[in-house]
Amino acid sequence: MAKDAPLTYHLDLPEKIWSTLSRHLFAGDNDEHGAVIAASVARVGGRVRLLARHVRLAVDGVDYVNGERGYRMLTANFVRDQAIFCREERLAYLAVHNHGGRARVQFSRDDLRSHERGYPALKDITRGQIVGGVVFAENAVAGDLWLESERTSLTSARIIGQNHQELFPEPPRRPPAVSPNYDRQARLFGDRGQAMLAQQRVGIIGLGGVGSLVCEYLVRVGVGSIIAVDPDRLDLTNLSRVVGSTQRDALVPSAGARKSSWLKTRLGRIARLKVDVAAREARKVNSRIEFVRYARNVAEDSVARALLGCDFLFLAADSMQARLVFNAIVHQYLIPGVQLGAKVPVDPTTGAICRVYSVVRPVLPGQGCLWCNGLITPDGLQKEALSPDERRAQRYVEEEDLPAPSVITLNALSASHATNYYLFRLMGLRNATTSDYMYIEPRSDVARLDAPRSDPDCSECTSAQGGRLAAGDSMRLPTQTAVRRNPRSGRRKP
Repeated sequence: MAKDAPLTYHLDLPEKIWSTLSRHLFAGDNDEHGAVIAASVARVGGRVRLLARHVRLAVDGVDYVNGERGYRMLTANFVRDQAIFCREERLAYLAVHNHGGRARVQFSRDDLRSHERGYPALKDITRGQIVGGVVFAENAVAGDLWLESERTSLTSARIIGQNHQELFPEPPRRPPAVSPNYDRQARLFGDRGQAMLAQQRVGIIGLGGVGSLVCEYLVRVGVGSIIAVDPDRLDLTNLSRVVGSTQRDALVPSAGARKSSWLKTRLGRIARLKVDVAAREARKVNSRIEFVRYARNVAEDSVARALLGCDFLFLAADSMQARLVFNAIVHQYLIPGVQLGAKVPVDPTTGAICRVYSVVRPVLPGQGCLWCNGLITPDGLQKEALSPDERRAQRYVEEEDLPAPSVITLNALSASHATNYYLFRLMGLRNATTSDYMYIEPRSDVARLDAPRSDPDCSECTSAQGGRLAAGDSMRLPTQTAVRRNPRSGRRKP
């Protein structure tokens, strides 16, 4: 029987932590500097991700001094304090320093000897937490990790921010030649960029008018794996917007049968699932794509956890619960994403069309939080949790029974801008220094950017006491059972 593949270990850093750390390590003096990263742990499949939750900079000459057996060292007091902190918070302890060079880096013999002298004692102090050393060059990283009963190396480090950046101990091998299918786009992204797309796993929450377009775009640019989440089946009104859908998929009844409400209800229950249509259309373009379908609600714990292995998330479902879970995954597991859609508000009293817009809202770890920007509210979550009778009693049903206008061209604006954001961020081609929300208003030919708000006391997008940022497996996601008890899992409103 073949043995299971060994686990791989990766360090993920939110952009703000990386900015603080890199300025300290690469201060322009060509010298060595030190720090400690306290990281939570997230394990999905064969990957163990160390999620940088805090960074403690060692002050030169105070906490980082001339070494007794090497060039520099962290002082015993600094190491003790950070190790106790990691023990109390149940976080991995990673001692960090820098070397010169750019694309390659490795530990010196003195570094490795110091690990062998000190890390067994650190394992005792931290009571079994992962301890290790990490060394950075300007564009490279290496790590020596001490686990419960073995020692292993760090595979890579990723910076989760405006542009995707991944560091390795040495430059990766040159990728194979690009398939002719992707020749034209590879002239922009390069062979390495196309290889990156083939290795990506992307989650799409909502496969309706917006999500089906996102799925189509991702398949055609060469994304290798898609996880699609949507519990709904097609109906006649979806055919003008859902990519690849047909009347047969929606089981459209004949003219005579349309008069039977019973038959229409029955057909609606057995019409094709939206995720099945998306999978079928994807395989027409790329028969080798890995396409995982969940015809269930993303608020279910097992479905939400299936998304934790993704590299990026698209939220194209417009429920408060979907926003709640998506936002939590982004910040808690450092998985970047974007919330997108199109709106055609109608004045309920006059029927007049109000502001029409397509929207793209990037949400990165610690940035663009949907709670901070009022896009998730306790009232909205409570409303969704009510039964139909309870909603009717509180006079919600009347407004819900009026379908909102939806047009495929408006959906396409949102889907294409969101997919471009994903692509250009992945390839490191974005010039923007912030990920502002984008609103496109066709009635006035206006596209505007809004800087998202950030609450420093938010319990969802910060690493303050009890905060969700980079908490990993140490905190429960606000999935269905938790939502029923309390929409915010007992935490304060930011």
